[in-house]
Amino acid sequence: MKTKSILFCSFVALSAFNAYASSPVDFTDAAESSANGVVSIKSYATAYEYASSDPLMEFFFGRQPQRVVPHEHQLGLGSGVILSADGYLVTNNHVIENARRLEVTLNDNRSFDAEVIGRDPMTDIALLKIDAHDLPVIPIGNSDDLKVGEWVLAVGNPFGFTSTVTAGIVSAKARSISSATGIRTMTLDSFIQTDAAVNPGNSGGALVNTRGELVGINTAIYSQTGSYSGYSFAIPSSVITKVVADLKEYGKVQRAVLGVSIRELDTKLISQMNFEGINGGIMIMEIQPKSAADVAGLAPGDVIIELNSTPIQTFAQLQEQMALLRPGDLIEIIYLRNNSRHKTSTRL
Repeated sequence: MKTKSILFCSFVALSAFNAYASSPVDFTDAAESSANGVVSIKSYATAYEYASSDPLMEFFFGRQPQRVVPHEHQLGLGSGVILSADGYLVTNNHVIENARRLEVTLNDNRSFDAEVIGRDPMTDIALLKIDAHDLPVIPIGNSDDLKVGEWVLAVGNPFGFTSTVTAGIVSAKARSISSATGIRTMTLDSFIQTDAAVNPGNSGGALVNTRGELVGINTAIYSQTGSYSGYSFAIPSSVITKVVADLKEYGKVQRAVLGVSIRELDTKLISQMNFEGINGGIMIMEIQPKSAADVAGLAPGDVIIELNSTPIQTFAQLQEQMALLRPGDLIEIIYLRNNSRHKTSTRL
């Protein structure tokens, strides 16, 4: 029996997507500019093995103690995106995890050892640095401006095939993988879903719009076979920008806390609670004393429907917005209480 699984796309690249060959949209400029800004990342670890004894030494001096000899072996292969001309790169944390050495190969075949500046397992983002200058850079776009149905390109190194470009459309935004599959992948669970072909080795590679702007980092696929079979998922560039800035400045991510336990509304709960005029939202179950939510005057039973002018219907949408914020940020919340809209603000 086949089982569905979520697979991270390290040791992956992009495949051809002939289904859209007849489209009048021209991807050539975006593909050419972004291919040079995507790198291949090989991760290496050190293994140890016993060296066999020298028969001649054993003949003259008896049995010799076995020697432990270290040797390097490749752990995996993924992709990365050049963020600055002076050598800063972003990739997935799972691409570089447990590696003792990282080798970055540019599109022009130059190779460099990479230093890990910081990594964040909660968002699966890692920031690397190589000693290089005047590198081609993919400009960062705004993932919030993406529209469902918009064309995007995935660029990476699937199965080791360097500089592979595939095309597809944005299938959904703020997509929660775990809510659809029951498989928990990582703490950040709010992705750009596309149907651009992504395979192992594409992890850490670029998702770009038709203007060649980075709108996401390809991270995972939903598959019954282990290879691409319909949908892939990318971390939004809005989250990447914030996490990378934190890693560069602090070495770790600065996370804000609202101080609530919550439940996502579904149609059954909306009917049971007699909520009116909403199709979703986040109901507050508990408030931590002296938290930002407590100071804001929120209470159990309130339903958050908007955060900083962004509609909130699902946990994934709330999670993505909170991932953009730092301690000390002032936020505005629209919520329902007794089916009446209220507005409040608080400092996280």
